[in-house]
Amino acid sequence: MAKILIADDDARIRELIALFLRNEGFELVEAKDGAEALEIVENDGVDMVILDIMMPHLDGWELCREIRRIDSNIPLLMVTAKGESTHKVKGFQLGTDDYLTKPFDPMELVMRVKALLKRYQIVSSQTVQLGGIILNRLNYQVIRGDETFTLPLKEFELLFKLANHPGQIFTREQLITHIWGKNYEGDDRTVDVHIKRLRERFAGDTHHFQIETARSLGYRLVIS
Repeated sequence: MAKILIADDDARIRELIALFLRNEGFELVEAKDGAEALEIVENDGVDMVILDIMMPHLDGWELCREIRRIDSNIPLLMVTAKGESTHKVKGFQLGTDDYLTKPFDPMELVMRVKALLKRYQIVSSQTVQLGGIILNRLNYQVIRGDETFTLPLKEFELLFKLANHPGQIFTREQLITHIWGKNYEGDDRTVDVHIKRLRERFAGDTHHFQIETARSLGYRLVIS
């Protein structure tokens, strides 16, 4: 079973989260501040991190940034009292995968944890299946039933990125960095243009998947 790190300076919150996750069979380790959490990630290894924002020594923002520096694939779930859109956007920009606002329903947290862990099981694959559609990154082909076709490179990479993390919200800035590179100097609205083209190309395939707009945040792909 997955090993999950709970990083929060509130012992009661750690206890609550641990209680429900332990009942699901997860192995748990706790940290009372960001510095301790980072040390655990670096030295002990965990499969997922649940982190608060307001922590001593190293806050959640910096912790998220440092974890992404050493491991780009570990699932990160922010659980915090800061629920404003600006805080959510900042969290996604720094690399968190999901965001849950306190107070929260413990069972919702459990379901989000399970969804994130399931999502990350397919990240390393070079093929992704979206219902009856298969994306093959080895040859950049799309297979839909008996039909095989190719997409423009950036459109394929954008769709593959979203499909590799179903349900995860990506900001425009994240997608620009992942697809066009850190040195891209064009308009970030190019993401909107490419999303529009993908939606048009797959307009008849909404029973397989949909690309949703997360208002004020970015985009996510949902498998139907």
